[in-house]
Amino acid sequence: MADQQNSPAGNLLPGIKNVIAVASGKGGVGKSTTAANLAVALAQKGLKIGLLDADIYGPSMPRMLGLEGIKPEFDVESQQLYPLENFSVKVMSIGFLIDADQAMVWRGPMVAGALTQLMRDVAWGELDIMIVDMPPGTGDAQLTLSQQVKLAGAVMVTTPQDIALIDCRKGIQMFDKVHVPTLGIVENMSMFCCPGCGHQSPIFAEGGAQKLADEYKVDVIARVPLDMRIREGGDAGAPLMVAHPDSEQAAIYRQMADVVYEKVSKLNKRKINIPVMQM
Repeated sequence: MADQQNSPAGNLLPGIKNVIAVASGKGGVGKSTTAANLAVALAQKGLKIGLLDADIYGPSMPRMLGLEGIKPEFDVESQQLYPLENFSVKVMSIGFLIDADQAMVWRGPMVAGALTQLMRDVAWGELDIMIVDMPPGTGDAQLTLSQQVKLAGAVMVTTPQDIALIDCRKGIQMFDKVHVPTLGIVENMSMFCCPGCGHQSPIFAEGGAQKLADEYKVDVIARVPLDMRIREGGDAGAPLMVAHPDSEQAAIYRQMADVVYEKVSKLNKRKINIPVMQM
């Protein structure tokens, strides 16, 4: 992949060509599931992929990627942690450094500091793309990432229901303010697939993501159904892209990865130099 014009991606991530945030304005819409399967799908294309779990309060990646209970190695000489790796994806999460049941009762500055360390003090090496699984909302973690890293773009995840779309709209507006393009919207849980008869029902309404995409002139890059195997894969530490690579749902994630890769490649060719956000 051609390097982004403003690469390397910030001083904290000098060896990473492109950093993509997977974000949502609201929790519970399947953002982490999307991030995990997108990262694995990109790795299956032969790209060098990293996944940063930026959700300090509720890290999901240790379980979703089958790395729960494993501690990363620390190099005394370089004073850096080595990311763990599974399914050809390098992964770092605060969840590797604390007990699984430990509550992170931290104020904003501590969250920002932890996120900075997960970027600066980790030996990520050379990567084509880093996927950042963002926490929900538009707060400290989002601002820290915008300040410290030159993002190639953001993938917004929502469900079709109005309450989720309201918060997704806020997320798009936030990234627009810090000059980060929205690569597209993922409509998660677009349909419920009955495991018995295969009938599909739009239990969270329908058409909402397309209306939002039309409003902001972006694309709906995937519509992912509510399917039991997607949930089971996340709980079992084997994302759908690994557990059921030949399924129709895996094909949706694979197409999503193709679209994201294509959009980032096009942005790279435009050679637009956008500075890191200053506060």
